[in-house]
Amino acid sequence: MPRFFVDAPLHTGALLDLPDAVVRHVQVLRLKAGDTLTLFNGTGGEYPAELVSLEKRQLRCNWANTIPRSRNPYRVTLAQGIAGGDKMDWLIEKAIELGVTDIQPLATERSVIRLDSERAAKRVAHWQSLAQAACEQCGRNRVPQILPVRPITAWLRDQDAVTSYAWRVLLSPRADSGFDSLLPQAPAQPGVLLFGPEGGLTPQEETLARDTGFEAIRLGDRILRTETAGIAVLAALAARWGGW
Repeated sequence: MPRFFVDAPLHTGALLDLPDAVVRHVQVLRLKAGDTLTLFNGTGGEYPAELVSLEKRQLRCNWANTIPRSRNPYRVTLAQGIAGGDKMDWLIEKAIELGVTDIQPLATERSVIRLDSERAAKRVAHWQSLAQAACEQCGRNRVPQILPVRPITAWLRDQDAVTSYAWRVLLSPRADSGFDSLLPQAPAQPGVLLFGPEGGLTPQEETLARDTGFEAIRLGDRILRTETAGIAVLAALAARWGGW
């Protein structure tokens, strides 16, 4: 059944005019009056809906009952050094499919992409739209937030931001500990996974992260690309902690 995100209150028995982006998608799918679809607004739960009228660019849907969805047994933020090209788009999409709670883009010394404040805001808006689309596709009803881009040193020194995570993990090829050192059971408190961009984090950035309470781990002898490393760890955590 097609799923669509709408940024509007949803409640039983109401009629809703869907936004233009959803209307265009419905038209591409050639849906017609009487067809069923699913709506969600990112606050939890989803609503089965029936398309009751179709007029040019306007749709009206009527729904009966909300359907709750199971939640991930853990909460994890992906702190990612901004990757170049379309790697960041791909990484955000897959990370959301694998259950991240939020994504913190970080500007690092080795980041290929350099964003001023205006470009950073536009890029975050673009990434947020990707997050909504990923949730439509994979069945998540809470849309992860793409946080504003921050320099990694400023973020690591922001005690309010970093210490809000009960557990903090840094992926580094220089680490002594492996993946097995992580907790065997899903922690009740939220955590954060930190990954560098192409070329990884600098030794100085890693040292600052360790000084801020990050535990460094490695994934064996192979060096993974930045767009692979985060996805590999998130998939492994889902398998270990029951996030599937």
